[in-house]
Amino acid sequence: MLDRYWYGSASRISPEAPVPVVRIDREEYRAGGAANVALNVAELGARAHVIGLAGEDASAQALLARLQARGVRCQFITVPGGQTVTKLRVVSRNQQLIRLDFEDLSSPVHGLDVAQATQACLADAGVIVLSDYAKGTLSDPAALIRLARQHNVPVVVDPKGANFEPYRGASVITPNLLEFEAVVGRCPDEATLVERGESLRNALGLQALLITRSERGMTLLERGLAPLHLPALAREVYDVTGAGDTVVALLATCLAAGVPLATATTIANLGAGVVVGKLGTSTVSRDELSGALHSVLSPRRGILDPQQLDQAVAQARAKGERVAVCAAAFDGVGATELRAIQTCRARADRVVAAVISRGNESLRLPERLALAAALQDVDWITQCDADPQALADQLGASLVAQEPAA
Repeated sequence: MLDRYWYGSASRISPEAPVPVVRIDREEYRAGGAANVALNVAELGARAHVIGLAGEDASAQALLARLQARGVRCQFITVPGGQTVTKLRVVSRNQQLIRLDFEDLSSPVHGLDVAQATQACLADAGVIVLSDYAKGTLSDPAALIRLARQHNVPVVVDPKGANFEPYRGASVITPNLLEFEAVVGRCPDEATLVERGESLRNALGLQALLITRSERGMTLLERGLAPLHLPALAREVYDVTGAGDTVVALLATCLAAGVPLATATTIANLGAGVVVGKLGTSTVSRDELSGALHSVLSPRRGILDPQQLDQAVAQARAKGERVAVCAAAFDGVGATELRAIQTCRARADRVVAAVISRGNESLRLPERLALAAALQDVDWITQCDADPQALADQLGASLVAQEPAA
C-alpha cells in the first residue's frame, strides 16, 4: 500500500457544506501495509524481501522507489489494469480530518504467483511475515504456512477477519483485541481472555498467540508457559496508524535473530510505544528502540509503585527469570521474616517484598517499606492493599506469605 498525506491549514468552514476548508501546502508519500513492515525490518538493519500485488500506476512506482532506496528487495506482482492500494489522508494541525481509499486489485486473483514467489525465497529466509489486509494478496495463507513449515521457517501472521482457521499451524498470530474478540467473543476480564486465547491457540496448533490490547498493553500466550502480560509503554499517543506493522516487524526480526519469543514480544512492545508517538505511518530505528529501553528500565532495587512493579516483573520474566513474592507486615524483622525472604531467594531470581498495609502495626507504612528495602535479598518492595495471593497471581509469581503477628 502507498500512504499519501496532504498537509495544510483549516481556518474556515466551507459555504457549500458544514466541512472544513483545508488549504494544502505540502504532500508526502510513505510506504504502508506490508511495505511498512518491510521498512521497519530494514530500519533495524535486517534484510527484507517484500512480495505483494500492485497495479500498473504511478503509486506502484512511488512505492517501489521508497522501498528500494532503503535496501528492501521488492517483488511486485502486477495486476493488469489494477490500481495499487492507496490511502490518502488529509491532515491539519496534526489531526487527521479524512481518509480517502483508492484500490482495485480484486481481479484476477494471483494466489499461485504469490506462492511461487514465496517458495523461491524460503531458502534464505529467517522468518516469513504474512500481513493480511484482506486485499487479495493472501488468498491462500494456509498454502504459504505449509511451504514455510516444510522449510522449518517460522511464520508470523498479522491476521484479518473473523475466521483465523486459514492461519492454522503458524508460529504466532498477532490480532488486536477487537480482532481477537470478533473470533472468540467479548472478554470481560483478563481470566476470560487468557482462557479463550489458550483454547484458540490449541485449536489452531499455534506456538503462540500475541494479543495487542491498545492502552492495556499486550498479552502473550505461548505453548507450555504462563501468560505474559506487558503494560503499554507509550508516554503520548499521537497516531496509531501502522503500529501493528511495527509490532509484527520487530517480533519477526527478533525471531529471525534467534531471540526467545517472550523477549521478542517485550522489544515489540517497546517499539509500539515509540511509533504511536509519531504522526502517520512510521518506522522505529535502533537508536529509538535503545532509548526506549533505557527510559523504561525499572530500578535494580527499590520501592516501586504498581505500574513500575508490573514493568519490572514483565522484563524479568521476558528474560526467563523466576519471581517470588514474600508478603508480610515487616513490622520489625525477625527470624521468621528472614527465613521467608531466604525461601523466596532460593526459589527465584527476583524477590518482591509485599508490605501488607494494615492499620494495627507499631510502625507506619513508609517506615515498614523502608525496613523491607534494607534487606539484602529483596529486589523490589511494594505496598500490598489486597490479598497477597491475588498480587502474586497478577505478577505470575510464586507466593511465600508470612502473616503479621496479631
